[in-house]
Amino acid sequence: MTPPAIEPRRIVMAAFDGAEMIDVVGPLEVFSVASRILAYRGEGMAPGQPAYRVEIVAEHSGPLRMESGLQILAARSLRSFRGPVDTVIVPGGDGVSVTMHRPRYMSWLERTAATSRRVASVCTGARVLAAAGLLKGRRATTHWRFCDVLAAENPDIRIEPDSIFVRDENVWTSAGVTAGMDLALAMVEEDHGRHLALAAARMMVIFLKRPGGQSQFSAQLASQLAEREPLRDLQTWIVDHPDEDLRVELLARRAGMSPRNFARAFARETGMTPARFVEQVRLGAARRRLEDTTSGVDQIAESCGFGTAETMRRAFLRGLAINPSAYRARFRTEREHGNHDSAV
Repeated sequence: MTPPAIEPRRIVMAAFDGAEMIDVVGPLEVFSVASRILAYRGEGMAPGQPAYRVEIVAEHSGPLRMESGLQILAARSLRSFRGPVDTVIVPGGDGVSVTMHRPRYMSWLERTAATSRRVASVCTGARVLAAAGLLKGRRATTHWRFCDVLAAENPDIRIEPDSIFVRDENVWTSAGVTAGMDLALAMVEEDHGRHLALAAARMMVIFLKRPGGQSQFSAQLASQLAEREPLRDLQTWIVDHPDEDLRVELLARRAGMSPRNFARAFARETGMTPARFVEQVRLGAARRRLEDTTSGVDQIAESCGFGTAETMRRAFLRGLAINPSAYRARFRTEREHGNHDSAV
């Protein structure tokens, strides 16, 4: 029996002059790629029928000048916009401060959000959602540089400054720039399953589909890039070899420095101690394995350099306030459902 065709979902990007280019095209490309994958597989779609219909609208149809100076085309104006919407997305960018005070745009957003299945923002687009009253009393996030601004403007919002994206019922907000693609991948997962979301991520050569509760900061982002070549190269080597013996004296020898001088120089140039950097790298590696493999906690602890599951458990509680098994239960993939790790 042939499964029923999936109705196309209409994804509308409500853009404006001064929007961040990636905020606009990044999420839309995720939906487009997901559509192409489904069409290629012939899974549940009528011939020529996309899983998603993506479009850009603005107050006026025609070219929009992005924050970078590049232009994109809004095919439809808000006034001429008709029909049901599945998901409406608001981008961020320098134009937010003006847009959130434009009555026509804000009125359209409020009306459309009220009848849409989902409403979302990328980066500082959360300020626009807040100005429209769509985040009142909700959990939300935005680019880490603007979390304080959003909180000051909207004390009734529960800001989660360290999240890649936050979902509160049908309202989604994401961190800065490329986090909008993580948000879109999570929506694809909700609509069509994790396998399609992972396939889209692989097609787009996105390194990792990060869950919403993951930090905006990896060890590499949280630390600074060292100026000295030996230290900069060492940072990269540590990321690639979390299972090695990474004691300070051995890292110092690899960098050609005395342990005392190495520890001081590393902290001065990267903003964190060598031990802290190593732990962050190992946490990141362990999180990826917990999310994307069925390996046991003991095996992951050993492969990521923690040595024992108990050492890894303490690192998770220290850094993430959650133990490894609880983390996996929250962010597990479909293929992990058969895994039966004991609580750690």
